Amino acid sequence: MSSSIDASQIHELEVLIADRLFLQVGNWNLYLGDAGLAKDLAIECQINFQHGANVAARKALEAVQVKLGGGSTKLPLSRLIPPNQFFDLEEILEPYCR
Repeated sequence: MSSSIDASQIHELEVLIADRLFLQVGNWNLYLGDAGLAKDLAIECQINFQHGANVAARKALEAVQVKLGGGSTKLPLSRLIPPNQFFDLEEILEPYCR
């Protein structure tokens, strides 16, 4: 599969990610669509489709940096989602990585 950006595919992924994956801070869940991070994650995932769902999910979650405290601190998205969310993302990506 090509690693070029496909806008309709990005949008489709963004919609799938937006209300399924979330950041977790304490007992508070912020869905990636509400946080404005779903599109960035979709783009990063698509870049790595050719490596399979597991690698695409892992690399994308590391690549997306989340600004905290007005941008003074940045953390990779992988540090802010619960562990089971990685498997949810992998499941979303499976059909695209074949």
